[in-house]
Amino acid sequence: MKNYETVEVETDLLICGGGMAACGAAVEAAHWAKKNNLKVTLVDKAATDRSGAVAMGLSAINQYVGLKDGENTMKDYVDYVRNDLMGITREDLVASIARHVDSSVHLFEKWGLPIWKDKDGGYVHEGRWQLMINGESYKVIVAEAAKNALGVDNMYERVFIHEPLMDGDKCVGAVGFSVREDKFYVFKARAVLVAMGGAVGVFRPRSIGEGAGRAWYPPFNSGASTYFTLKAGAELTCQEVRFIPVRFKDAYGPVGAWFLLFKSQATNALGESYMQTRRGELEKWAPYGMVKPVPANLRNWLMLLDVMEGKGPIYMQTAEAIKNIAEKETDPKAAKKKLKELEAEAWEDFLDMTISQAILWAATDIQPEEKPSEIAAAEPYFIGSHSGASGAWVSGPEDLAPAEYFWGYENMSTTKGLFCAGDASGASSHKFSSGSHAEGRIAAKAAVRFLVKENPPKPAIDGAVINKLKDECYQPMKTYEENVGKTTQEDVNPNYILWRPYMQRLQKLMDEYAGGVAAQFATSKANLDRALELLAMLKEDSEKLGANEMHDLMRCWENKHRMYQAEAHVRSMLFREETRWPGYYFRSDFPKMENDWECFVNCKYEPKSGEWEMKKIPVKKIF
Repeated sequence: MKNYETVEVETDLLICGGGMAACGAAVEAAHWAKKNNLKVTLVDKAATDRSGAVAMGLSAINQYVGLKDGENTMKDYVDYVRNDLMGITREDLVASIARHVDSSVHLFEKWGLPIWKDKDGGYVHEGRWQLMINGESYKVIVAEAAKNALGVDNMYERVFIHEPLMDGDKCVGAVGFSVREDKFYVFKARAVLVAMGGAVGVFRPRSIGEGAGRAWYPPFNSGASTYFTLKAGAELTCQEVRFIPVRFKDAYGPVGAWFLLFKSQATNALGESYMQTRRGELEKWAPYGMVKPVPANLRNWLMLLDVMEGKGPIYMQTAEAIKNIAEKETDPKAAKKKLKELEAEAWEDFLDMTISQAILWAATDIQPEEKPSEIAAAEPYFIGSHSGASGAWVSGPEDLAPAEYFWGYENMSTTKGLFCAGDASGASSHKFSSGSHAEGRIAAKAAVRFLVKENPPKPAIDGAVINKLKDECYQPMKTYEENVGKTTQEDVNPNYILWRPYMQRLQKLMDEYAGGVAAQFATSKANLDRALELLAMLKEDSEKLGANEMHDLMRCWENKHRMYQAEAHVRSMLFREETRWPGYYFRSDFPKMENDWECFVNCKYEPKSGEWEMKKIPVKKIF
């Protein structure tokens, strides 16, 4: 074992993460901290330029309300989110983001993001809430602003945060390790803002072998936000609300532009539009099945019913959509030109954000103007910023939140001084990239106000506590080193388990018992109870994880984090005795939506005892 240097960093506000929410937090916190002589520090496991869900680029900004232009109101957006989540949403949080998100979009444009404009200079909409962008450098532009605001001396990259730093029931920082240097970091702070993303890889992916790293959501988002907030004693919400996006099959290319911009149809292999032939099914899920747009999970559900009846594969009718638009041109030359433009836009949609899909199209001889392309439901993801809702239970703003949802500072979790934004914050879906940035700004401003008003003391942590955390951090490397010579094959050893087989065990049990692809997203009490039994064994074996170098050490800790996300999910699904989101998951033993379950399911973990507390929280409507 090497002698890893311990590096202590003292700050006032620590921002954990480097994605859109963290960058928004950095910009806002730097502004208010300067006025109050405070220090702000950001730590990210990646490089901030290409960190988070927007890392590879994006072809659209999915939340722009248009308040100033009178296009929509806060209520319009809240209604849309509430309906899409089948009634389960924190209206105060959604409204708070909706009233601030446009300003983040205007900042992006000011910083250099190319947003499509029409001939009158207005934004080009993909749908009611979406704006088209040339977004291959979206994250680089937003990260540059964060760096300029915070200063690179206050940013630590390639440092994996593996554990919160606690002083009793207070979170006073974080500890982690460099994945490039022999350094163990101790960040001591008077307030902490968590924005470390959601989770992928908890379930077995559809893509296998060399494609196993492909996912709709970034594969390096591994449940750090959930793990950190749980271990800090914070209450979590909506951990049962996983998201299953329908995307172009195998490379997970986006479908939004095809549905919204190109007005394309999805059909089964018989050419039937399941949204038409199965419209009667929506009545079973009233009132939410009857709203427009139809909730994302119900669109999934109608498609899955066709698949389960053997009517697949499911196709996006790209050629038909392109032809219909081009034929609106009366002049043949204009129609031909329009066709070429549409072909270019179809490829650009992927090249902006999912290059692998363009490669797959090329490799499988698919030309979208000539033939349709398969779409399929992906494996489940945990994400608080899209059509999922998992995250921490946080305080709303005083002017919007009901009394039960307000405890002093916007986006503060139930652990005092611990703030959450983006995928780390729950029950406030459909904030996407722009809303996550805005929520980061909201949380950061509140965190600075907390520091100024409450003036919490600088943390004083005993050296023995830090040494214990350091030993726990590097234990997988010690375990490996002490035992690798006891067998002739490195990956078969009774004294340790490597990260990949550990992850495969987690994914297999979640896939089969917790409603993954193999189970057609269905589960039951018997299956969930069995999942908990297997998770308990997996948790025991996590103490025997082995790593032979820094990268593998990171993978070990990522999968420990995933394990806690998995348990929070299973316990929350088990607690909610109904099916509210068919298409995301189906409880075969409770196959209907029930009025008495129109509530939030919250959970809390007690780190010392290992006990979980589950409870219902009423949904309060403000619109």
